[in-house]
Amino acid sequence: MKLSKSIDKNYDIISSKLEIKDSFDIIAREIYIGGRKSYLFFVDGLIKDDVTERILNNIMNISNDEMNQVKNIQSFMNKYIAHIEVDKESDIEKIATSVLVGPMAIVIDGYDECMLLDVRTYPARGTEEPPNEQTLKGPRDGFVETIVMNTALIRRRIRDEKLVFEMTNIGNKTKTDVSIGYIKGCADEKVIDFVKKELEDINVRGLEMGQQSLVEALTKSKWYNPFPKIKTTQRPDVAAAHINEGKIVIIIDTSPNVIILPTSIFDFMQNADDYYQPIITGNYLRFTRNFTLLMTLILTPMYLLLLEYINVLPQWIRFIEPDKGFAVPIIIQFVLLEIAVDALKLASLNTPGSLGMSLSVVGALILGDFAIKTGWFVPETILYMAIVSLGSFAQSSVELGFALKICRMLLLILTGIFGVWGFIAGIIITFLLMATNRTIEGQSYLYPLYPFDRIALMRQIFRTPIRSSKNNKN
Repeated sequence: MKLSKSIDKNYDIISSKLEIKDSFDIIAREIYIGGRKSYLFFVDGLIKDDVTERILNNIMNISNDEMNQVKNIQSFMNKYIAHIEVDKESDIEKIATSVLVGPMAIVIDGYDECMLLDVRTYPARGTEEPPNEQTLKGPRDGFVETIVMNTALIRRRIRDEKLVFEMTNIGNKTKTDVSIGYIKGCADEKVIDFVKKELEDINVRGLEMGQQSLVEALTKSKWYNPFPKIKTTQRPDVAAAHINEGKIVIIIDTSPNVIILPTSIFDFMQNADDYYQPIITGNYLRFTRNFTLLMTLILTPMYLLLLEYINVLPQWIRFIEPDKGFAVPIIIQFVLLEIAVDALKLASLNTPGSLGMSLSVVGALILGDFAIKTGWFVPETILYMAIVSLGSFAQSSVELGFALKICRMLLLILTGIFGVWGFIAGIIITFLLMATNRTIEGQSYLYPLYPFDRIALMRQIFRTPIRSSKNNKN
């Protein structure tokens, strides 16, 4: 439906569309511009009062004669609106959506188009460093819940005229702003077209839960495969580095997490801190992180396997056998501890900050000590589970951490039931889950291992020198 030149008719249509009578925060204010009845439509709390007042002071001083000389809304905007972000619109649906997003609509009698002034402001926190992606020497800023600020943080680092951010809206109810960022000529055009098409085809009520709602609608993940198809970051420098490598970022309004596409398993093994250290230090940190990642997967299943064959092991390694007998089987102890660790994590999320230390003392010391004394657990299982729990924090991806946890529990169960053959089967299943997984556009999840690309693989495994020569085209 389009606007008409009757101000009263336009007011009735837009008011009913926005449910102004039932919503206290959606305001329609009547004013006169050059002797003509006009209406302002805006959401209270989403507009900048000082900027809006300056605009209104200017246009409300227009005389009747000056107004009669203006033939259409475009001429009015060119002559009297000095605000930078202003547009015209005649579609009722788009006008209502724009007002709910934040811009203010000005409808003037005699015009079949309205003005949309982007005078919005959103409640926003500061750009502090994200707590789960801290670096020793890197910058201390991070993404926030405002999409415009997030794109500005990336543009501050990439001053390339070919860097573009395309905007779209997703959600039948929420109409959430979603931006696709990439460098033209650097990102794969096929991937860009694929992501755009997938976003256009998404039909959901809304993105209330930020990037997770979009990921679930965008990916075609099989329920039994725990490995994540996308990587998220809250660091502008990480997002900028991936864009320079030819990847695409998806920025969602109201979410501080930026999605990076496409993503393989090796992308999760990199960390920004590797590149803020000397090459040898960066390689050491990367090796330590990757080794820890591997140990979190196989440490407890390997311990269980060694206990089953303790009599055939060399004497020097038999110290791993518990000194005392145990009533609860070791495999049951490990499964219970896996669940207990996650229960403590959930409890810590819902614990006020002032009680966090008390929770740590109760969970880690008192409960652990009494669990050993009562015979539920042996010290060795608590020790190895504590190592695994601490090692899971070596990488920042929560999704990958839970994927490895599920695979580790599968390894535990298979090893406990079938011994060495169960352990081998668990390793094979874990590898098959990664091999059969696909990136969001259907490419290999194991690239550059498969298909094999030696140069790309070396860059993923090792911290390579950053080439600074202007003559080097690589």
